[in-house]
Amino acid sequence: MTLNLSPNIADPDDFYAELIDSQRDLDEEQALRMNARLILLLANHIGDRKVLTEAIGCARTGGSVEKP
Repeated sequence: MTLNLSPNIADPDDFYAELIDSQRDLDEEQALRMNARLILLLANHIGDRKVLTEAIGCARTGGSVEKP
């Protein structure tokens, strides 16, 4: 499996609004912790280390896939 960089979220605007709203009453530290938990939950769901490594590289470079 490879990292899917194509749009793949149903109703992306609604998802973004839900994500933003989920942090509405959190202070900065709580929001950072929530984001870390969300990242770990999604990483566990993906499970494939190759895909996770690609995603880390892509996030680090701002969008391009960085090969290890």
